[in-house]
Amino acid sequence: MLWKAIKLGVLSTAGAAILGVGLFGADLLSYVHSSFHSVSLAVKESIPVEFQIRRARDLLDETGPEMQKNIRLIAEEEVDIATLRGDITQANPSLDAEKVRVKALRDDLASSQSVFTVGDFSYTRPQLTQELAERFANYKEAQVSLHQKQQLLENRQSALAAANQAMQIASDQRAGLQSEIDALEARYRLVQATAVGTDVQVDNTKLAQAEKVVGDVRRQLAISEHMLAEEAKFAHAMPPDAIDEKDLLTQVDAQLSASPAVVVTEAANSK
Repeated sequence: MLWKAIKLGVLSTAGAAILGVGLFGADLLSYVHSSFHSVSLAVKESIPVEFQIRRARDLLDETGPEMQKNIRLIAEEEVDIATLRGDITQANPSLDAEKVRVKALRDDLASSQSVFTVGDFSYTRPQLTQELAERFANYKEAQVSLHQKQQLLENRQSALAAANQAMQIASDQRAGLQSEIDALEARYRLVQATAVGTDVQVDNTKLAQAEKVVGDVRRQLAISEHMLAEEAKFAHAMPPDAIDEKDLLTQVDAQLSASPAVVVTEAANSK
């Protein structure tokens, strides 16, 4: 039964395609594309402006939690960087002190003595050699560790600066879109009060989509305002006043006989 239904559907589709080719020939794809475009445009134009403005607000609101999450990540990174900077600050004096101790052991071992006294301890030459080797190895490891921390600090500071810049750009863009949506809503209310039923088209998602929505709304509201202005102009057109010929000639003669005005240009002032 299922196979028969599938077979019938395939045959119906094939039949419709053959009929379309027979009627429209090579222009079939063009007709299909035009029909789809017309349907899409009709659906888009049927969406109320108020709904589109609400959609733009919702898209903008959806960016709020993400921005809050990024603000928290930036705050956490700032705390971690401060901790890392403190570790480096503490490590520098310790490394300098260890360098002094290694140099002192090295100077002792460079002498010809066989027994050495370091603090409260006495060392034979082999023992002092072993002590110097261990301290020198630790010193080199501490140097490498400190260098790695310094490099990590620089990288994290650069990343933090880039994140702060990106957040500032996103915040400015979000604030600008918020203001523009408010302005568009005010314009829409004004148009709605002037002519009930006026429609406007909008479209799209998140900050990028909201920006496109704002652009579409702006254009459609401008069209609506111009249409209302045109309607008002034709509805209230008044016949021009009759021109008094003598009065016109008198005004022209008076204007032409007047002294020409002195125009002071910016270039003349600069001299």
